[in-house]
Parts: sequence; C-alpha cells; structure tokens
Amino acid sequence: MAQLTINFPPLHPSQREVADSTARYKILAAGRRWGKSRLGSALCVAEGLRGGRAWWVAPSYKVAAVGWRMIRRLGSGVPGANVRRVDRMIEFPGGGEVQVRSADDPDSLRGEGLNLVVLDECAFMKQAAWEEALRPALSDRQGDAVFISTPKGRNWFWRLYQRGKSEGSEGIYQSWQLPTSDNPYIPAEEIEAARQSLPEVIFEQEYLAVFLENEGSVFRNLLACMNAKPTTPKEHEGHHKIMGVDWGKQNDFTALSVGCVDCRCELDYDRFNKIDYIFQRGRLKAMADKWNVNNILAESNAMGDPIIEQMQADGMPVNGFQTTGTTKPPLIEGLALTLERQEFQFINDSVWTGEMEAYERKISPMTGRSQYSAPEGMHDDTVMARALMIWQITNMNWWINWGQDE
Repeated sequence: MAQLTINFPPLHPSQREVADSTARYKILAAGRRWGKSRLGSALCVAEGLRGGRAWWVAPSYKVAAVGWRMIRRLGSGVPGANVRRVDRMIEFPGGGEVQVRSADDPDSLRGEGLNLVVLDECAFMKQAAWEEALRPALSDRQGDAVFISTPKGRNWFWRLYQRGKSEGSEGIYQSWQLPTSDNPYIPAEEIEAARQSLPEVIFEQEYLAVFLENEGSVFRNLLACMNAKPTTPKEHEGHHKIMGVDWGKQNDFTALSVGCVDCRCELDYDRFNKIDYIFQRGRLKAMADKWNVNNILAESNAMGDPIIEQMQADGMPVNGFQTTGTTKPPLIEGLALTLERQEFQFINDSVWTGEMEAYERKISPMTGRSQYSAPEGMHDDTVMARALMIWQITNMNWWINWGQDE
C-alpha cells in the first residue's frame, strides 16, 4: 500500500529545526504558546502515517485532552482513518496508530512496543513514567522520544535537558531552550505585556523557559521592602488610605493591613483569632476609624459575605473579593511584582515577613496554572491581607477615578 500523506499546518522555523533533528531523544524546554503541542501532535500523526505506533503522554487525563484535540483534528483528515474517541486512538489504513495516554499511573503505560512517544509537560510527570514504563517500550523498535515541557525547577526534566546540552546536535540526546518569542505568530507586544505584568521569576520560567534554582519561591526582594517607619494618623491627613482584610477560618487568623497610597507604605497591621465575628468587625472598624481609611477590600468567601454586608450597612467603605483558583494567582502575583520592583514599603514583623518567606508556588499538573499557598501546617492570612491591600492600587475603579481627579 502506498504511504499515506497529509498536509500538515506549516511549522515555524524553530519547530522545523526540532522536527529535522536526527537525535533519538529530543528535549524541549519551551515557553508558553511556543507551539509545543502543535509540533508534538504533528510528529505523532506523521509516525502513524508511516505505519508506526506513537503515543502522546500527558501528566493527567485532563491535560492529555489538549493533545487529543490536535491529533484528532489532523488524523481525521486522513481517508480511511478510524477515530476511536473513547480510547483516544486513531488507526490509519497503513497499520499505524496514534494514542493519547495519561501518566497518572505509570504502571498503566507498561507493555507496548512504540516507535515514538511524546511526553507533554513531562516536568510534571513522575520520573518513573519514563524510566520504568516508556523507555522500555521503545526498546524492541528502537523508538524515539520527544520531551516537551515548560521548566519546573531543577528536577529530572532539567537533568535530561543538561544531558542534551552536553551531547549537542551530534548526540543521541539533543536539547533546545525555546522562548515564547520564537513563535512568530505571538505578537511581541503580547509578550512584553506579560513581562510588565508578571513577577520576573514567573516570566522567566513561563515565557523564557528558564530553569529556576528555587522554582517554588514566590516573593523576592523582601528585605529591601520591609522598611516602613513608625508613623501617626496625623502625618497622613488628606492622603488616600486603603485596607486589605483576610478573615480567619477555623484555626486561621484574621489579618488586617492598612496602607497609604500617597506614601506607598504600610501604616498599620493586626492579626487575631478565636474571637467572635462581631468583635472582629469592631476591631476592624476601630483600625479603619483610627487611620480614616478610604477603601477596604475584604475576602468575601464563605463567612466573608455576611460580614461585608453588615459592614456596608454600617456605612463602611468595603468591597468584597472572591478568591478562586482563577482570581488568586493575579492577586498574589501583583504583590510579588510590587516587592520585586520595590514599589511599596511594609512593616517588618517577624510573623508577617516569615509567612511571606515561606509562601509557595506550585504548577497544577491538571491545568498548568500557578497555585499559591502556605506550606502545610502554616498560615497565609497576612500574605492575603497585604495582597488585597496592594490589589486596590492598580485594580480598583476608585483608584482610576481618583487619579483622574488629581
């Protein structure tokens, strides 16, 4: 039977460089939107058209859906191809096949002879998925592997990358560092906007594909931003004051942070727990009155909503902030960017500074998004209060309008 062909979407230059490489193991540290999924899916379908067996493997079933959509779109255009949606497999008339698999359980990947495996976002997979399951599956056919991922610290993917760099273009392993800017279809102004809006460490990892030594660290430049001096309300008369509030839940603390927009510094703070909410509200009001706070932003999750409603009924200038998996990352990244650029000074308290030092960032293997939290057994109330206070400077309508009135 004549070999089947398909017209693939054109590859941009750095994708073509990778595709043309003769290395058996290709390691791609790639920035977001570089085009790693498009390249990987094209390589898998091309292998299937040659009569080979190819797998696309992702960290989870949900992440694998991205590759499946692209592979299905390409493969379904081949005359006579059998698309098995339930199995996430395409069988080609020439005997080749492509299947999308999840690495949730590395043992489930054993037992198949493969010509090609593409490991998508492999920095978020267990090393055992490669070493104990996928590498042996390539042996009888002397198959190839393509490792594609944004970096995640210096884990096993980084060690593979280092091996490819040391062997160079003539080795069995070859590595590439591929920033988002290599994709000519991503506007330069979009990348610059990301650089301006994200903390440097996040931009370096997600857009420049840099392997960071301490991938989990969130806040940098802390000591340079912990120099707020003791002050009095009289010194800030006529200034615009703001407050961030994180409500305590169960054994957590309620934390309050007051800042001055004009002076770019934290004025006061409070942290307490195990007191009734009516007293918490009173304690908050006392601090707001002391500093003549103009605007308050309080977390509205769970018990926050009824407390905020009561505060609004009492005439306090408070707005709610619903913390979700979508809204929390930009909230925390705004605080991190402020620290990085030394745009605000905070009071140096050992507990509050300690919570910021310990705060962690992880990447969800399900969504690829940043997740922020305190380490297990620790609190993040003070971090949230400060983040909510800082958020108001660049994201609240009152600040936009207030600036225009100046």
